[in-house]
Amino acid sequence: MKGSCLLTEEGLQKDWGLRVEGNRISYVGPNDTIPAADGDTVVDATGCLISPGFVNGHNHMYGVLSHGITAEALVTEFSSFLEDYWWPYVENRVDQDLARLTAEWSCVEMIDSGITSFTDILEAPNSIPGALNAEAEEIEKAGLRAFLTFEACQRMGEEIGQLGLKENADFVRTHNKPDALVKGMMSVHTLFTGSEAYMRQAKSMADELGCDIHMHLSESVYEPDWVREHLHTTPVEFYDSIGFMDKNVFASQCVKVSDHELDIMAKRGARVITMPLSNCEVGGGFAPVTEMLERNMKVSIGTDGYINNYFEVMRGAFLMHKAKREDPQAMPAKTVYKMATSMGAEAMGLPDAGKLEAGCLADLITIDLDTPTPINEHNVYDQLILFRNPANVNDVMVNGTFLKRNKKLLTVDAERIKKELREKAARFWTGK
Repeated sequence: MKGSCLLTEEGLQKDWGLRVEGNRISYVGPNDTIPAADGDTVVDATGCLISPGFVNGHNHMYGVLSHGITAEALVTEFSSFLEDYWWPYVENRVDQDLARLTAEWSCVEMIDSGITSFTDILEAPNSIPGALNAEAEEIEKAGLRAFLTFEACQRMGEEIGQLGLKENADFVRTHNKPDALVKGMMSVHTLFTGSEAYMRQAKSMADELGCDIHMHLSESVYEPDWVREHLHTTPVEFYDSIGFMDKNVFASQCVKVSDHELDIMAKRGARVITMPLSNCEVGGGFAPVTEMLERNMKVSIGTDGYINNYFEVMRGAFLMHKAKREDPQAMPAKTVYKMATSMGAEAMGLPDAGKLEAGCLADLITIDLDTPTPINEHNVYDQLILFRNPANVNDVMVNGTFLKRNKKLLTVDAERIKKELREKAARFWTGK
């Protein structure tokens, strides 16, 4: 593939391209030095920038069912968001068929937006057993790279709590092969929906399976206040006290965590996903992402299934922390881009993704350079994050295979999926 320019970890390289062999990048360098053999397909990406694909560290694919929904519930704070709206109107009503269909549509949105790998957390107690397998089938057809997990908890009783843990364990055992596109991990919800014994059990299962474990952590003041009242400590301190907090933890949200809690997480090597836009939706606040980065924590960016235009989410990360810290130099565009690519991939457990280097996975995108002002080595990150959109993503390749070519989706039928989802969402909204 020969482009007008290419982004490496060092920055913008003009008139560079790369060679793909199988599912890996075998060479990166100036266009006129790329080795070629008889029978090779040469992809002309003139007029485009070649970039690593974006990493969506946290998604809820079924979340599209809430886009535009009208609910009678009056949401006043985070607990009422869950108890009065999200659980009864959305999460509890998602069945396996809807889990499968929303996975299909989410693949459309993610490919279109330049996302090549993602982590999804299914919160749908009435869709298991078997929901993760149903989702995986559609994701494999679409060709995306993913980690799937079911968010296990005890809020609907012990039986469904154990079924959630089993859903994850069974999926990890069958899917976590070295070259698999879709793999699994363990996941629990929060400390206010799972007992200490339950959390210990989930972590023990993850350790035995050799996989990561995810949880929502302090998304608002609700969990820290609940933990302080019932467990007489803070969430991170509690997790640490039971041997849960370590390098295999993939913690999402982390909005209301203290400096001391961040110190513990950094010391233990926990990784984090931040969701800037959805944190605003639920009134959670602004996560201390700049403070995480100052501690050299690995931070990924997620859409949370809320606004799935990844460029908008990156813009949120870029802008919000400037406002929060009242510092226009906070959260540079280059840092946001790194969280969206190489750092995000490392946080998600994909150290050989998110960067264009020989030996890395061939997960990449091209973005058109048809901008009204020039893109150069000084402004490339600002131009990409602030002034590009999914419509500017020309090509998407995952594992050496094109999923989008010349702005046309190749592996998903967007119109068919959208029509079916619109019809089923209308019935879903009426409770039918």
